[in-house]
Amino acid sequence: MRLTTLVLLTGAAACLGESAASVNPPVFREDSTAPILVGAGDIAYCDRNTDDATARLLDHIPGTVFTVGDNVYPGATAAEFERCYTPSWGRHRQRTRPSPGNHEWDVEGGAPYFAYFGANAGQPGRGYYSYDLGAWHIVVLNSNIDMSAGSTQLDWLRSDLAATGARCALAYWHHPRFTSSQSDPNPVTLAAWEALYAAGVEVVLGGHEHNYERFAPQTPAGARDTARGIRQFVVGTGGAIMHPFGAAHPLSEKRGITFGVLALQLHPDRYDWRFVSALGTGFEDSGSTPCH
Repeated sequence: MRLTTLVLLTGAAACLGESAASVNPPVFREDSTAPILVGAGDIAYCDRNTDDATARLLDHIPGTVFTVGDNVYPGATAAEFERCYTPSWGRHRQRTRPSPGNHEWDVEGGAPYFAYFGANAGQPGRGYYSYDLGAWHIVVLNSNIDMSAGSTQLDWLRSDLAATGARCALAYWHHPRFTSSQSDPNPVTLAAWEALYAAGVEVVLGGHEHNYERFAPQTPAGARDTARGIRQFVVGTGGAIMHPFGAAHPLSEKRGITFGVLALQLHPDRYDWRFVSALGTGFEDSGSTPCH
């Protein structure tokens, strides 16, 4: 039997609703040397406090923080980063490896975003980079610029994947390929999925849709593939206004409309995941899957 090493300690549930001012957050602790990657996207809204609730979860979860774009609303200006993001998720800025969303890219090609996150956001003007986390290789892409076959970003991605010796790999960016909030796969991300699938990547994380959704492992075309398929999580749950679902995608395994964060513990031969709601809704999702 495989044992999940993320240990969840929960306190009393908070009152429900977006106006909840405090949450007794769950606490993750590392019971092994396997690192934790935790985060969400679609995060800070200047006139809301739900990003404060998700930030309090991060206060009690160790590891590297990821963001899957649209870090601050409505305009992602320098002033909005300071006024709206800094008081909540900003206190975890030094351990954050972000990706840009369309809200960031619409402001001077992401200039305030790159200035705010500095070297942790990769090379200014690109928005794609990679890093290693424990035994895993992590790839961050920018779905706001060309990522089609033959693009500079796709050429970089193929070279980066070819150079890594890691057995397990994960990628994240803003716009998901699959979601039950829309009926058709996002064509913009097809070439990236094909490159990741060919390299045996395990997991893709996305945002943009303001909800939580986990998919069964699948091919870039959306066919179930338990042998080599990529599992996608949509985690647009960082604090922005929630989006409803449409008809359920055939390979959608879990869906929730609630604010929270996704934590993944990255073992050398598998990954464990747990989604934690920030407002005491009781919605959770967890599991464990071996690497290909």
